[in-house]
Parts: sequence; structure tokens; C-alpha cells
Amino acid sequence: MKNLVSASLLGCDLADLKNEIKSIEKAGADWLHCDVMDGVFVNNISFGTPVLKCVRKAASVPMDTHLMITDPIRYIDDYAGLGSDNITFHLEAASDPQAVIDKIHSHGISAGISIKPGTPVSEVKPYLGSVDMVLVMTVEPGFGGQKFVADTLEKISEIRYLLDSMGRSEVNIEVDGGVNGETVKLCREAGANVFVSGSYIFGAEDRKAAVNSLK
Repeated sequence: MKNLVSASLLGCDLADLKNEIKSIEKAGADWLHCDVMDGVFVNNISFGTPVLKCVRKAASVPMDTHLMITDPIRYIDDYAGLGSDNITFHLEAASDPQAVIDKIHSHGISAGISIKPGTPVSEVKPYLGSVDMVLVMTVEPGFGGQKFVADTLEKISEIRYLLDSMGRSEVNIEVDGGVNGETVKLCREAGANVFVSGSYIFGAEDRKAAVNSLK
């Protein structure tokens, strides 16, 4: 599968958002990862629809929207309507994950499901037949710049095995949290192919080199 880099806007200078987006596009990032946090599901608040409307206008690459919010089905219409190319929600935040997946698909866009480091693969297994991407959090969600949790590598391998055995090898496995030029190798070997990175890319003197190291 093709390796893709999704640059997390949490790592950018929001006061210079448009130029930051153009900079990482020029550096070769494939997607823009937009973390939406509500201060309830995670202990942080980031940005919502007003900011992402501006992101959509400025960006020419796909918008990879990650909803870290409680009861995400309430907001699928909003985030699909402002131009998200992919919407990922948390299994732990949804009372009926399949309904959320179906709601995302009703807009004709890609549906992703995410699990925290402490959530077993068995809980996401029932939905592997209908999602387009699985996001394995390699840190506790909510804050950027955290250290990579190595135990999550086994989950990545297990999910890749399950997808392959189901004949769904085309489904992306995305990883988010502590991804850099070293940890990305472990994630790739485990079976991931989409790599979210914020501070590692935006904090690099040579952003193109940082993106290339992830690919």
C-alpha cells in the first residue's frame, strides 16, 4: 500500500495558518490532519467548523478530519458539509458506531474509526468490514507532542492481519501520536500506512526532509 503523510495542524502556527498549510503542501504532505476536540471526550479544546472552513479554502490536499468529541453523529453533517474528505470518529465516543459510519458514508466520503491505546482490538473488529480506515492512537488523545506508546504496535499488526484475512487489504491503517523518523519505521513494519505527525514536521528546519523520512 502507498505510504501517506497526514500533517497535523495541531503542530502549526495557527496565527499563520494559510502559509503553514502551503508550506507543508510544498513539503509533500499528502493530507491535512485536523483534530477537533470538545473538552469532554478529551481534556483539551482545539478548533471547530469556523477554522476548518478556512482550512478548506486554503488547502489543496485532502482534509483528514479527526473528531475527538462525544456523540460524534451529531456533527457528521457539519464536518462533511465544510469539505472533509475523510471523517474519523472514536469508537469509545459513539453509542452506535455503525450508525456513525453509515452517516459518514451517506455523504459519499471516507469513514474512519479510531481507538485509544487502552481499547482492545476486539472492540473495533465488528466494524472492520465497513470502515475505510482504522486510526490507532499511539498516545492518549488530546494533546500533541506526547511520547509514542510502543504497546500499540501489536494492535496495528493484529488489525492488519484481520483486514487482510477479510480480503480488505485496501483499508488504511493510520497512526497518530509520537510519530517521527524513527517510530514510523516500527509502525510501517507493523502494518500501518498513513502517518500523522505534527510537531515533528512543523518543528523541522527542513520540512520536506521530515515528510520524506515518514514516507
